[in-house]
Amino acid sequence: MKLERWQLIQRQGLPLSIKEQYTYHRIKFWYEYFSGEVYVSFSGGKDSTVLLHQVRKLYPEVTAVFVDTGLEYPEIREFVRTIDNVVWLKPKQNFKQIIEKYGYPIISKSQSCAISRYRNTKNPEQKYKRLHGFPNGKRGTISKKWQYLIDAPFKISDKCCDILKKQPLDTYVKQTGKHPMTAMMASESNGRTTQYLSHGCHMFNTKNPISWPMAFWLDEDIWSYIEKYNIQYSKIYNMGCTRTGCMFCMFGVQYDKEPNRFQLMKQTHPKIWKYCMEKLKLKEILQYINIPYE
Repeated sequence: MKLERWQLIQRQGLPLSIKEQYTYHRIKFWYEYFSGEVYVSFSGGKDSTVLLHQVRKLYPEVTAVFVDTGLEYPEIREFVRTIDNVVWLKPKQNFKQIIEKYGYPIISKSQSCAISRYRNTKNPEQKYKRLHGFPNGKRGTISKKWQYLIDAPFKISDKCCDILKKQPLDTYVKQTGKHPMTAMMASESNGRTTQYLSHGCHMFNTKNPISWPMAFWLDEDIWSYIEKYNIQYSKIYNMGCTRTGCMFCMFGVQYDKEPNRFQLMKQTHPKIWKYCMEKLKLKEILQYINIPYE
């Protein structure tokens, strides 16, 4: 069912108590549709912590699944260990192997993908379209702002998320037959807004069905819910971190307010920061795209 943007805005403006009820209905529908063969994709961050709390209020037995990519904050991994009934998954390759083979994740998943495909095709027509645009507005064009990265002296790729997160979860789904609920919210990006407007909270007609029953929530709703129910969460948030995804990821760093994620990492986790800058050579990448890192 397609939605209009005004409908999303209207739902985002609802009081928390109403959002909770809507979310419970969506969780119940997903659970019953798949006869309980569902799981919560659990990152250890505040959003998935709230989702897990809601799901287990209804269905205490539902499994949480955590992908241990090796890029999580130590405080996140420490927090995940305190949660019952969590399945830990491991990717087949680590971040260092991925960037050496495929390239670095920078700017955004879509831009890294477009740059990588431009570099790796010999088709002149495809190269032209990636620079000047595809017909009918098809995605895959390199933004003019980032076209200089075509000649960057390092590899660029969007493979990281797929290998570290998507592949382990896909394998889990194939082995168990369970279907995921995630804490993604439409407000997080234009891409997720578009997805929500196209599918709503449940994506049944996709290759890998997925539910995000909190899609119409906002960040302030998460903190209000945590306070309302006195929920425990990772102490990383008390250290000034506002994003708790992969520590080494450079997607969207250009939009961070200072101190950005790497400047903050130097203060909170200096040993990991040094490893990133020197061993993984992120210092060179960040310098090239003119992002401060210390």
